[in-house]
Amino acid sequence: MENKKKIVLLCGGKFAFKALQLLAYEKFLFGVAIGKGTEIINDALERECEENKIAFKSFPNKNSISEMKTWINNVQPDYVFSISFPFLIPEEVLLFGKDKFINFHPGPLPKYRGVMPIFEVLKNQETETAICVHFMNANFDEGNIIFNDPVIIEKGDTYGKLTVKLSNRVAQVALNMANMLQFASKIPNFPQDKSEAYYYEKPQFSDTYINWKRMDSEEILSLINACNPWNNGADTTFMGEQAKIISAKNFNKPHNNIHPGTIIEITEENTITVACSDNKQIAIEILSTDEGIMTAKQLSSKINIIGNIFN
Repeated sequence: MENKKKIVLLCGGKFAFKALQLLAYEKFLFGVAIGKGTEIINDALERECEENKIAFKSFPNKNSISEMKTWINNVQPDYVFSISFPFLIPEEVLLFGKDKFINFHPGPLPKYRGVMPIFEVLKNQETETAICVHFMNANFDEGNIIFNDPVIIEKGDTYGKLTVKLSNRVAQVALNMANMLQFASKIPNFPQDKSEAYYYEKPQFSDTYINWKRMDSEEILSLINACNPWNNGADTTFMGEQAKIISAKNFNKPHNNIHPGTIIEITEENTITVACSDNKQIAIEILSTDEGIMTAKQLSSKINIIGNIFN
């Protein structure tokens, strides 16, 4: 059988590990480089690579990227895959070979450029996302698209659930890409439509904060899901202190225009219902306060919360 293409995988953490394992199992993996990895993860990866005769390199910070050109020239891969690698690849490294560097972006391009598209698609109430496979250039997420592999967002998907789903999918997509490269000398691709492009910066506090007066119930629930677990919930203020809502659901009952953010009742399921700006309610299940993570039932047993306001 023809020798497998030699692939180096640049990664940034556990999101890429299933792809790493699958590429290694199928004998495509020739080198692994990790950016910003913890000491424990770096040691484990290095040990596994050494046992399987796979080149390994750690790039702990931006300054260390200056070593990448030499490392890749030494390894001499056929292609370089990137999955959640945290640093921009310098142009002098990309000159190793035209169309040799391929990124697997966990969001549809060009609409969802940026470091956390999983958060953005959930916050924006999208019903579908994608793994976008594209050639890399000297700018983040701007290279020619090879294909977008669609992934359905199910009702109630949180950041954690969708991340696991995309991690599983990117492993198969990376293997499919490796097989395509094995048998095709040229991969069809097309430029990104700049008119549809948007780059999302890393979310700030203002992006994760619930605006009870302006956001409707679906927007609030989408934000809560988008913040679980990476931000430990969506930010809010309760009784003058910062709090986070970790889990909530729809409560199909109007509230007759009570002030948004007001706690209305404690349900038989031991959730607390809160008025939203669209005359609907959400039912909070789990939240975090200065005293720690607790269920709505635990919070309601400590104080009389009816009539208190989230803001």
